[in-house]
Amino acid sequence: MFFADPYFLIALVTVPIMIYRYIRKQSHREGSVRFSNLVILNRLSPSPKQRMRHVLFVLRMLTLTLVIVAFARPQASFKEEEIQTEGIDIILAVDISSSMKAVDFQPSNRLEASKVVAADFIKGRTNDRIGMVVFAGRSYTQCPLTLDYGILLAFLQQIEIGMIEDGTAIGMAIANAVNRLRESKAKSKVVILLTDGRNNRGELDPITASHVAQAKDVKIYTIGMGKLGTVMYPVDDPIFGRRLVPMEAEIDEDMLKKIADNTNGRYFRATDEEKLEEIFNEISEMEKTKIDIKEYIRYAELFEWFAFPAFIFFLLEILLANTVFRKIP
Repeated sequence: MFFADPYFLIALVTVPIMIYRYIRKQSHREGSVRFSNLVILNRLSPSPKQRMRHVLFVLRMLTLTLVIVAFARPQASFKEEEIQTEGIDIILAVDISSSMKAVDFQPSNRLEASKVVAADFIKGRTNDRIGMVVFAGRSYTQCPLTLDYGILLAFLQQIEIGMIEDGTAIGMAIANAVNRLRESKAKSKVVILLTDGRNNRGELDPITASHVAQAKDVKIYTIGMGKLGTVMYPVDDPIFGRRLVPMEAEIDEDMLKKIADNTNGRYFRATDEEKLEEIFNEISEMEKTKIDIKEYIRYAELFEWFAFPAFIFFLLEILLANTVFRKIP
């Protein structure tokens, strides 16, 4: 609540002044009839009417206070917001081939690092539909476009290496992701492709798939996962158990760059989890959701909430002054 004409509230200083004068007058009041001995009168207890003799003054002060507040025009405001959003539809295409086991993203492997950073990316989005495609030798949809990030995060945690036959079908992954976006009405349609290899499976060439994406107005950000050169890769030996063996990185960067260029996207190279997090933050900054907020404020006058009780107290004072507390000259 606020006041449209708050300067009227200055008049409230008269209330404590009047109360002070009333109390002072009551304490110095003298009787109009004199008695030679007041012993008998002191033994008399005051009547209920005498105890209630201050009611009229209290009603007068309440009336005055409420009238002053009413003149200050108390108001309440009600705020309404109309939010218009232009969301972005995003598909995460995650490579879950066996090469994603490489442990160059210490202390975890490439896939686990991707899951951690992707989860943070999802939690940082609002009003965007996000889906997920996984691929190895084949590609399939892990989660369709959704605004339920809780469900999406649960599906993200469930992905693991070995769910699909091994291989790297990048072209099929792009085709699957674009298919999920083909009926999208979003102002921006984006695929974030994470892979650490080169296309060696599937019926569709990645470059051809990128042209299909371009025709559907889908932008692809490609991320090459892994350090340059030799990396350590875990293998299960039937005699010596699990051990790490060296493996050469085989990221087809030229192909990933061309996919990004064909769709007006960008190519990134992630060599550790920190770098991968920076890449996702950069993509998040480039693909911001547009939110327009129109604010409406309605005002409600509260004058009557104070004026009506003041009128009631005023009438009550007049009524009591001429009946119960009537003074006879």
